[in-house]
Amino acid sequence: MSQDQIDILKRALLREKSARKQAEKILESKSAELFEVNLKLSQANKDLEILLTRTDSQLQGVFENIVDAYVIIDLNGNILKMNDAAVSLLGFLDNKEDFNLLKMVQSNENERVTAAFTKLLETGSITDFHVNIITKTNESKIVHINASVIYDQGIPVAAQGIVRDITKEKEDEVQLIRSESRLSTLILNLDSGVVLEDENRKIVLTNNKFTEIFNIQIPPDSLKGIDCTKASEQNSVLFKDPEAFISRMRAIDAKKEIVIGEELEMKDGRILERNYMPIVNGDQSRGYLWTFKDVTLNRTYRKSLENEKQKYYNIISNMNLGLVEVDKNDVILMVNQSFVNMTGYSKEELIGIKGKDLLPFQEDRELMDEKVIERKKGKTELYELRIQNKQGETKYWLVSGAPNYNINGEFTGSIGINFDITDIKNLQHQKENLLKKLEKSNDELHEYAHVVSHDLKSPLRSINALVSWLRNDNEDKLDEGSLENIALIEATLEKMEQLITDVLQYSSIGAENLEKTEVNINDMLNDLLRILYLPDHIKVNFLNKFPTIHGNRTKLQQLFQNIISNAVKFIDKENGIIEITSEDKGTHFQFSIKDNGIGIDKKFHDKIFKIFHSLKKSKDSTGIGLSIVKKIVELHQGSIWLESEPSVGTTFYFTLKK
Repeated sequence: MSQDQIDILKRALLREKSARKQAEKILESKSAELFEVNLKLSQANKDLEILLTRTDSQLQGVFENIVDAYVIIDLNGNILKMNDAAVSLLGFLDNKEDFNLLKMVQSNENERVTAAFTKLLETGSITDFHVNIITKTNESKIVHINASVIYDQGIPVAAQGIVRDITKEKEDEVQLIRSESRLSTLILNLDSGVVLEDENRKIVLTNNKFTEIFNIQIPPDSLKGIDCTKASEQNSVLFKDPEAFISRMRAIDAKKEIVIGEELEMKDGRILERNYMPIVNGDQSRGYLWTFKDVTLNRTYRKSLENEKQKYYNIISNMNLGLVEVDKNDVILMVNQSFVNMTGYSKEELIGIKGKDLLPFQEDRELMDEKVIERKKGKTELYELRIQNKQGETKYWLVSGAPNYNINGEFTGSIGINFDITDIKNLQHQKENLLKKLEKSNDELHEYAHVVSHDLKSPLRSINALVSWLRNDNEDKLDEGSLENIALIEATLEKMEQLITDVLQYSSIGAENLEKTEVNINDMLNDLLRILYLPDHIKVNFLNKFPTIHGNRTKLQQLFQNIISNAVKFIDKENGIIEITSEDKGTHFQFSIKDNGIGIDKKFHDKIFKIFHSLKKSKDSTGIGLSIVKKIVELHQGSIWLESEPSVGTTFYFTLKK
């Protein structure tokens, strides 16, 4: 290698070293800059994280505290997030529940909601959407929804919405429409002609009666918008004094005064009553309300009413009821002729005195004072009063006293109508005496029944004993026919004794004041079934729980025992069933006892409750059992009846007062 080549290489090497040093310096400088930028970027990231944390917290606070319900759902309707207002509105327990909002939509709204959801996805938002929903707590609500789509890099991922409960608003809106409709209907059908004008005197509303009164041949709706001022001037010719009518209308319009009961005479002889009411809001006129009523008949009959008043006064003066009017202090102001006849005093002797000082017994004067005080309080009362007429005879009056008022509603005294019930009271006293005598006779009859029962049973028992001895002593000597006759005698004696017992029992019901207590029918029936004989093939079923009755336990037990025993006796089925139920009928309880026995023909339904009437003759049937049942039911202020079909069964119904 030559020296030149070596020099060239040396110079190239030097240049390379120089370039490398320069590159290293540049690299060091850039590394320092990069380190500084990295530090700044790291600090910026920290600041951004703090800012994002703060912003997220603020947004969360806004989300949670927004007044309206706010919900975020996925594109299938599943709830992703909701605030407390939404939890309350939609009936959830908390905001963690997993639920699809579309399930809350009422079935008849599904198609409309699907269309709205499709529109939301297509346009990105929907506003003012109303829908009926059923909340998780099964409440029906109407909600208003404004919703928008949430996008991620232009792709829809969810939807958010503000939901408001407008159920009450809708109800109020419907109620307002109904009220307006009712008011309009009321005005249209009033018996007075009505005209409602606006502030410019244009007709807003009128009714059929208005067109009828003024003989207008077009329907009320066609009058809307007509100028009332011009219409009044045109219709003035209908009135007796047209100029006075127009002048008065202008004066009313100018003063905006209220007019009540003003009368207008028309050319055809009719009289109209006019009322006027300006409608004002603050200082601004909003319209006018006129009403017209044909009062021709009222005014025509005014004089007739005066004549009628005089006629009825004459009737009152001579009717068979004593009429008296007194002032506040009970001083007599007016009496009719019947009152004069009832007392024996003349009008001159009665008017100006206090009735309580002249007529009532001394013992009844305090009662009169009490009634005067009651009438001052506005009370109307009916009461009995003893009086002594001028001849000193004792009379009984039924008095109806009522407060009297003047035209201003002020108490001015009392009016009394008096009816002489002396004859009725005398009959009542006679009735009471007869009842006492009857009660005494019943007691004596009851005692007699006991004596007769004892006296009749004694020889029967003796005969029964003698027959038994006769049979026992001669049993080996008597033939079969004789033994059958003796058995027949014993059965007849047994039936006679039962008949005497039943007659005594029948006569005893209601003969004495039976002690009444609260009787638990449930307990009583359970006790009864323990002592009753029930064959194995018969079952008694209680179909419900029975009430407590205020009555006599012994008689009530006898009532149920007789009917149940009767059912047992006449059940002819292999599987006998007796069903007992009760039902609340307000003041009474109704019971039914049903069996599947032989039944009773309808023609005997009215006869079986009569004494000694038995449909099936047997030694243990006297025909008194159902008569006793009927008396016990009546003793407890009830009634009894039956439904039955032969071979099917019988149901006895009866009521007992609570």
